[in-house]
Amino acid sequence: MRITVLNDEKPGSCPAEHGLSFLVDCGEKILFDAGPSEIFAKNSAALGIDLKEVKTIALSHGHWDHTNGLKFIESKKLVCHPDCFARRFRKNDREYNGIPLTLDEAKKKFQLVLTKKPYKISENALFLGEIPRLNNFEAKATEFYLEGGADDFIMGDSALAIKTEKGLVVIAGCSHAGICNILEYAKQASGTKRIYAVIGGFHLLGNDDSARKTIEYFKKEKIQKIFPSHCVSEEVIDEMGKCLSIARVRSGDVIDI
Repeated sequence: MRITVLNDEKPGSCPAEHGLSFLVDCGEKILFDAGPSEIFAKNSAALGIDLKEVKTIALSHGHWDHTNGLKFIESKKLVCHPDCFARRFRKNDREYNGIPLTLDEAKKKFQLVLTKKPYKISENALFLGEIPRLNNFEAKATEFYLEGGADDFIMGDSALAIKTEKGLVVIAGCSHAGICNILEYAKQASGTKRIYAVIGGFHLLGNDDSARKTIEYFKKEKIQKIFPSHCVSEEVIDEMGKCLSIARVRSGDVIDI
């Protein structure tokens, strides 16, 4: 399978903006997140990728930096958790940071699939739906709130699990549910015990207890390839690199797994 980084935090062969968008080719081409702007489409064109070949868009969650690009694409199947359309805000500045479309607008623009349960996109690609939050070190605090004032723990945060001959490849957007929670559920939902690779945002912003326990989990699971990207601090990436096989991700990268 091949993952093309259409946008991530750092520029490579293509420009970059804050946010995430990957093109996943696992027999079917899936756009995983649409990034913060039209940059995913511009970078696709620069890389010689025809987005007309994409049948399905899968959203990791409903934050603007993963969904604003939806304004620049239409007439695809859009798979996401129903919570993606909640109106959500940041606590620090009270700015809206949710999806740019209402639910009704999305229904008109896309073939919308809303699901809390795992959803099979293709023979090998599984959208995980709502992730059970079972461990004691992830998803315990939030910087966001919902319209009405309640804390927003982004319960719709999800991921993709791709079955390969080497094991599961798990693709995460921000991991607000916790990347270890995501990986455990990916194994359960897919019926595959071995995780071969994980790529995406792990929501590890400092070398704290959560980061250390995540690194221990990756070691225990003997994950062969780790690609930390969006919302993983340089401090955490450096710590991971001391004991794990990692590769940094930049916009324009093409990753064959």
